[in-house]
Amino acid sequence: MDEGRGGIFAWLGYRGGPGQLAWVLHRVTGIGVLLFFVIHVVDTMFICYGPELYNKVMALYRLPLFRYGEIALAAALLYHAINGIRITILDFWPELGRKQRALFYAEMVLFTVIFVPGALWMLKSFVKF
Repeated sequence: MDEGRGGIFAWLGYRGGPGQLAWVLHRVTGIGVLLFFVIHVVDTMFICYGPELYNKVMALYRLPLFRYGEIALAAALLYHAINGIRITILDFWPELGRKQRALFYAEMVLFTVIFVPGALWMLKSFVKF
């Protein structure tokens, strides 16, 4: 690799900043949501093989790993939705592109204000504070 070009980040095309971080997070959360939908379709399919198998699969979702996964899914859905709204705003009002950094920070504040209470509410059912 050519170290004169800025190392691994230059090789990956990473320029940094909130715009690229928003782009990466949008792609990662989109893949996570898609993965959830595929798993959901497959686990719902188990009903075709009888209620015993379906109930065993559904019992897995009560395990702590899956409960934390639900919180991660909520975070992914919320971020993806809010970022999608930000992208739509930028599409309709391109002159706001100069304010992309401020819009990203506003997005993150809105995400935090909505997600933290929701995550705490989801956690209280299986974690004692």
